[in-house]
Amino acid sequence: MKIILLLIGVSLVLALGFLFAFFWAVKDGQYDDDHTPSMRMLFEDDNKTK
Repeated sequence: MKIILLLIGVSLVLALGFLFAFFWAVKDGQYDDDHTPSMRMLFEDDNKTK
């Protein structure tokens, strides 16, 4: 029974950590530009290496 309580506690801490990381990424502007990455592959690179 103790292991179930331990696993529930660890999973809650892990879930809160991921939730904190998500809100931190949104606050830092990680998801602001969702249009440019899809258009970037359509343009050629000017500096091609040989």
